[in-house]
Amino acid sequence: MIDELLNFNKTFVETKGYEKYITNKYPDKKIAIVTCMDTRLTELLPAALGIKNGDVKIIKNAGGTITHPFGSAMRSLLVAIYELGVEEVMIIGHTDCGVQHMDSETMLQHMRERGISQDHIEMMQYCDINLNSWLSGFNDTEEAVQKSVHIVRHHPLVPQDIKVRGFIMNSTTGNLTEIEDK
Repeated sequence: MIDELLNFNKTFVETKGYEKYITNKYPDKKIAIVTCMDTRLTELLPAALGIKNGDVKIIKNAGGTITHPFGSAMRSLLVAIYELGVEEVMIIGHTDCGVQHMDSETMLQHMRERGISQDHIEMMQYCDINLNSWLSGFNDTEEAVQKSVHIVRHHPLVPQDIKVRGFIMNSTTGNLTEIEDK
């Protein structure tokens, strides 16, 4: 499967398919979007928001959430703000998210079935990694978005002038619903 992508890439470069995507690293709209890695959003999200290459920074992860104030998603936001000129942040969850109701025990069982030893799983706990918390999903998408917005808005390293808003996107239609603060 990867070889198919590599073959396409070779042709893409040879035929200069990249030319229409050329831009710089600074987002024209000065917006960063944190969203889910869900495959349904790959083309739907940009189409539904009318964004094109170069318009925004998109940070994707499982669930489209900020799970830790000093994790990689938050680090990416700080880079976007301080190094790339971002002034607004959108947290966009979506309907029917695979991370919703994700269970850490089920994930750990899948790991064991794929050959990860119990010793390696236990080693993570000795490294102060709470796998039950780290591998768990969320029960309520709206609440997860609100929590992420709260983390960004109240982060000690985020300037007060950064606008942060939360939304839930319908995974089929692309309709956005803004989530109000609680």
